[in-house]
Amino acid sequence: MAKVQTLIDTSTLAARLDDSNLRVFDCRSSLLDPAAGAAMFSMGHISGAQYADLNHNLSAPVIAGKTGRHPLPSLAAFVDQVRHWGISNDDLVVAYDADTGAYAARLWWMLRWIGHTNVMVLDGGLTAWVDTGQPLTEAAVSYPVSHFSARASLTRQVSAADLLRLTETKQTAAHQGVLLDARDLSRFKGEAEPIDPVAGHIPGAVCAPFSANLTATGKFKQPAELAKRFMQLGISANEAVTCYCGSGVTAAHNILALVHAGLDEPALYAGSWSEWITDPRRPIATH
Repeated sequence: MAKVQTLIDTSTLAARLDDSNLRVFDCRSSLLDPAAGAAMFSMGHISGAQYADLNHNLSAPVIAGKTGRHPLPSLAAFVDQVRHWGISNDDLVVAYDADTGAYAARLWWMLRWIGHTNVMVLDGGLTAWVDTGQPLTEAAVSYPVSHFSARASLTRQVSAADLLRLTETKQTAAHQGVLLDARDLSRFKGEAEPIDPVAGHIPGAVCAPFSANLTATGKFKQPAELAKRFMQLGISANEAVTCYCGSGVTAAHNILALVHAGLDEPALYAGSWSEWITDPRRPIATH
């Protein structure tokens, strides 16, 4: 099996900026200010980058009482977006955000969802790019519409119904593999909830904050260290793993980290906590 592409460093990306088959995407965003990412992009970005808006390009419209905060678009709609970005099947796509990769990992996962293997996240994001002396530009670019063709998905998903069946039969995800929650511990325990109207977590889940995948400088830890982290959370080789978070964004960061660690790619519960709580029949755990 071919090794899954995960991360690219700043020097490697800088050396490839003139490649005609490179497409770079700025995924900076803020869950608390939807306009922040586009504003930051306009003030300076990596040369050749296009802006990938979390709410408009990487999510479908929210349906109140039914979806989470960042529902996936239909596969067909996302393929159409990819074509309008000018991505071809043989292009290398590099996604970056401000630093952690939390938003860039969403695009990485979505491109794998439509079968694109040649996609990577810039390790350390724009912060690392600037810290290594690389320049920024305010110039906008666009590319001709491509003929991108979706291929077999490289990812897996589970639904709320899949997880609910486990909890209803008291066979929680902890007994049928591992369910990882990428939010921080206070949100997981239900002690604080700054975004969603209900606090807590899905029964059987394990708290695995995505921030623990990173070093103090915002770069991903080395594969061996990541593998050790996930093994301490009860994950071993060939373990069935599902990842979720608040709205399906930072869950992709844990997926990226697991793959970078050399473990099997887990499934994503894309609706995540913000979808789970739209149905009061779904159980909630705290502490």
